[in-house]
Amino acid sequence: MALATVASKPASGHTFWRDERLPFIEVRCVEDGRKVCYARHAHDFFSIGAITVGQSIYINGTARERTSAGTVVLINPEDVHACNPIDDQPWSYIMLYVDTHWLAQIQHRLAPTHRQAFRPFPVRLTTRPDVYAGLNRLSTILMDEQADTLVKASAAQGFFSDIQLKLGETHVTPVETPNPKLTRAADYIRANFMRSLKLEEICAATDLSASYLIRAFKERYGMTPHAYLVNCRIEYSRAQLKRGRAIADVALEAGFADQAHLQRVFRQFTAATPRQYRG
Repeated sequence: MALATVASKPASGHTFWRDERLPFIEVRCVEDGRKVCYARHAHDFFSIGAITVGQSIYINGTARERTSAGTVVLINPEDVHACNPIDDQPWSYIMLYVDTHWLAQIQHRLAPTHRQAFRPFPVRLTTRPDVYAGLNRLSTILMDEQADTLVKASAAQGFFSDIQLKLGETHVTPVETPNPKLTRAADYIRANFMRSLKLEEICAATDLSASYLIRAFKERYGMTPHAYLVNCRIEYSRAQLKRGRAIADVALEAGFADQAHLQRVFRQFTAATPRQYRG
């Protein structure tokens, strides 16, 4: 197996870059985003991207903004978000997906605390030219087949240390403690997403009424319990496809009816087909 994988689909203008020697980071480039539409979704990793051409609509939580070339968006783990074209206007972007634990280690080295958990970035976008240039420079280095692995790792460390100092929290912000029953509901869904789940079952496991669960869960996690379930299935599918597994096997294992079902939902959540993503 090749250590570095670049999956490119010229017909759609998608490029996915991964390297098993740098498992903490992944790059996606989209040259023509007019047909790239995302449903609202969330990840358990950190994402940062740059609009390189044109404009788009960026949604993060309740915020909805028009972004243009030169804008960098930051998406914390579990932020419900989407970024979509405006009418049929051309737009292009690059996106980096970053392992949360790896990034938390950088944060802790720069601002040590007794807790080494990831600290969410307080900004959701920036138009700072230095951050935009740095992100483009890093993506170019990462995707350079001739660049040494150490050069790539050093560039990633340098860029994310830089944005932590420029855009990150310099102190730990107290976080409101969520209802433990809602946390239990999310944990229950994550533990059982591969099988069919009924709302009544989640309610019984958490001792919550259906009406309260639906309303409070969406307030806490930004999506309904069912959407959260589907999101878990998609994130599991992404991880398995990165390993090169057969799409049909992943579909059934993740809880989808068949490969076509996974294909349809995966595209809604990631704006790419499973085959494009797997490479």
